[in-house]
Amino acid sequence: MITLVRRCAALCALGALTTALAACGADTAPQQPSPHARRLATAAPSEPAAPPTLAPGPAGLTPVFKNGPRAQAARTVALTFDADMTADQGPRAASGEHFDNPQLVATLRRLKVPATFFMTGRWAEEYPDQAGDIGRDPLFEVANHSYSHYAFTGSCYGLPTVPAAKMRADMERAFAAFKKAGVEHRVPYFRFPGGCYDRRALRALAPGGVTAVQWDVVSGDAFATDAAAVAQQVLDGVRPGSVVVMHCTRSAAPATERALRTIVPALRAKGYRFVRVSEQIGAVRGRS
Repeated sequence: MITLVRRCAALCALGALTTALAACGADTAPQQPSPHARRLATAAPSEPAAPPTLAPGPAGLTPVFKNGPRAQAARTVALTFDADMTADQGPRAASGEHFDNPQLVATLRRLKVPATFFMTGRWAEEYPDQAGDIGRDPLFEVANHSYSHYAFTGSCYGLPTVPAAKMRADMERAFAAFKKAGVEHRVPYFRFPGGCYDRRALRALAPGGVTAVQWDVVSGDAFATDAAAVAQQVLDGVRPGSVVVMHCTRSAAPATERALRTIVPALRAKGYRFVRVSEQIGAVRGRS
């Protein structure tokens, strides 16, 4: 009898409940699942929740986000990386110039750092495999940095300018490029090229339902070669809720990946937690 009980227990532990009950002489008539259980079994997997956005600004303008909550208890920081590439830089990429930075992405993964990539549509077209890979990784989110990386205002670091009538179309063209590259989910955040915007630009993008994302910490990584200096600038500037602007183009920001190796452990030692921009926006919206 003891042996039989032990056998029943072992079979139950393995999940073979029906067989175990039969060995013990119990009733093993199968039960039909309820209609509710059948519906759950056949239901399609649910879509992930849409990233939060801020309410429209004054006069229905696109809202602008610069930083998360400043509470010392939260101590979050969002690292953001601009994947810049203008619409006319294809020949430079074809000749060997690197607008991508796979090593930077690998370092973020190795260090388990969530991040938000503000990608141009042109970059996604040039590097579709990388764009799709980043977009499918739950550690990251891909947001919009325009299609062409042309300015949305005049006098913006010498960038060519997008006419107001074409601003939203430029943004939507980037979203289309992301989808074609395999970025499955639309993240409704937009970063103006150069960070340059005015009321006209905010009005033009408002129908697209996006939140414009700026920053409060400039890393200084653009064209920098001194990784230690970039890291120190970030460490000196970060406060709870900070959004750090960096770049993931090797040709324009060759020191960024090396700087990350200092920035990440140093901020974690200070009690900071790395998050994607969507978490900070969600925290701000939750407090409003």
